[in-house]
Amino acid sequence: MGAVWSVHLLDAADHEVSALPARERTAIRNVMSKLMSAGPTLPYPHQSAVRGQPGLRELRPRAGRSQWRAFYERFGDGFVIAAIGPEAESNQRGFDQAVSLAERRLKERR
Repeated sequence: MGAVWSVHLLDAADHEVSALPARERTAIRNVMSKLMSAGPTLPYPHQSAVRGQPGLRELRPRAGRSQWRAFYERFGDGFVIAAIGPEAESNQRGFDQAVSLAERRLKERR
């Protein structure tokens, strides 16, 4: 059995997950479980780098078919999810806002 990676959801991001419809909350929790199991080897399409944001990644629930993303960064032997936002193709402005929010929250945490 492989190592289990820690995945921490910042309080603000946890509130954002709670505001999602039940199906999307479940999808976010499922992809978080995949990240706990696979760690940095979690393959695309379950995760991807955020272009132009070194170190920031996005979890892609339902292998990218969800309209929501969880923005996270690796910290030591674990990961911190800092924000939840819409995927870029359906809402570029909302995606950009969520990325900025994640960056700010992660900077405050460092």
